[in-house]
Amino acid sequence: MAPHKLYAGAKLRELRGRIGCTQKTFAEKLGVSLPYLNQMENNNRPVSTTVVLALAQEFGFDVTELQSGDEARLVGDMREALADPIFTSATPPLVDLRLAASNAPALARAFLELHTAYRQTHERLASLDEALGREDSRLSASPWEEVRDFFHYCDNYIDAVDRAAERFATKAEGDIDGAARNALAGNGVRIVYADNSAIRHYDTETRVLTLSAKAAPATQRFQLLLQVALIKQENLLDATLDLARFQSPQARSIAKVGLANYFAGATLMPYAAFLTAAQNTRHDLERLADQFGVSLEQVAHRLSTLQRPGAKGIPFYFVRVDPAGTITKRHSATTLQFARFGGACPLWNVHGAFETPGRWLRQLAQTPDGVRYFCLARDVSKPGGAWGVPTRRYAIGLGCEVKHASKLVYADHMMTEDTDAFEPIGISCRICERKSCPHRSVPPLERQLRVDPNERGMLPYQLD
Repeated sequence: MAPHKLYAGAKLRELRGRIGCTQKTFAEKLGVSLPYLNQMENNNRPVSTTVVLALAQEFGFDVTELQSGDEARLVGDMREALADPIFTSATPPLVDLRLAASNAPALARAFLELHTAYRQTHERLASLDEALGREDSRLSASPWEEVRDFFHYCDNYIDAVDRAAERFATKAEGDIDGAARNALAGNGVRIVYADNSAIRHYDTETRVLTLSAKAAPATQRFQLLLQVALIKQENLLDATLDLARFQSPQARSIAKVGLANYFAGATLMPYAAFLTAAQNTRHDLERLADQFGVSLEQVAHRLSTLQRPGAKGIPFYFVRVDPAGTITKRHSATTLQFARFGGACPLWNVHGAFETPGRWLRQLAQTPDGVRYFCLARDVSKPGGAWGVPTRRYAIGLGCEVKHASKLVYADHMMTEDTDAFEPIGISCRICERKSCPHRSVPPLERQLRVDPNERGMLPYQLD
């Protein structure tokens, strides 16, 4: 089999800009000619082995970043966007989408932002929203989606915040709860517990932090650290937000809370210690939750963030869905990408988790592109803490490509070598090419339909 050619022009340009090199200087350090570098940066030539070695030796560059998931994410998102019925012409071939994602990622993201703006405006009009009567009816992504995409394209790993959290945990010397209390007390913050509905409330004038007495100890500890991040790490959070350049104050505020959440999780599960423990336990989520005093959802989310250059963990996807199938959290360090609009594929085991509370569901699955995955799912319902308080019901999904399955204790005795053991799943019906799926909700955009009134099969139409 011929060796895979690596095209990474966008990454080379990004690195050169990061270190402030001209093309001429960069070419000299890599030991190539200026025209050759220019061709590599424009994806006219693959990155040679000599250049890969030079990147590692001259700049200490983690060469695994050359094959990051950005391109796959962009391609998946563009395919789904182009499945919108508004695009009446033929869908661009997959090779063109890959070229756009690798050669012009900024243009691809701009297209996605434009399509998102269109969808939101269309939905507002369809639901008789009052957007047309407002002074501020600019076409822009919702703050929530803008923040979600920020973390999505950062690989859900924020290096500066992650390392700051690790330093805080190291100084705590095992007493993270005490360190958090001391940090807040040092800033004049008084902590009280109350039997109220709010999990956390901080009064900026009185400097009183009120935590819910009904919340689980792990939740209380997490909220303490979140408040530490908002107060003690405010400069770091603001600097990170400045670089992100969000379009609205609302998006910036949502992202700030997201970064504070990230700090809290990374403090409870410090990167190096957590990565080692994950490898030693073969990614046993229950043992990890017990060892670090956190919830199963927090462990699963943290596993999906282990993408530190030079010390990466298994590339996992992580998703959380509600009983309606709506994705409320999503991230993928794998080639598997989630639907940006609508629910997840009904053939995926994460939906079945609601029917089997307290149990792990295992699944071997294959997507239409031929990639095979090992998938875990479990419900993570959150009781209200008192009679009459609604229970929040969620299910989480965690998985990786099947080539990593041997590193997970859950994959023991699974028939990972048996082709017939893999169930077919998809991403979105509009871009899924499977012809005989019993759960298809809408036809695929790239297929012609035939309707025969004298024949009724699994679907009310046939696909050419």
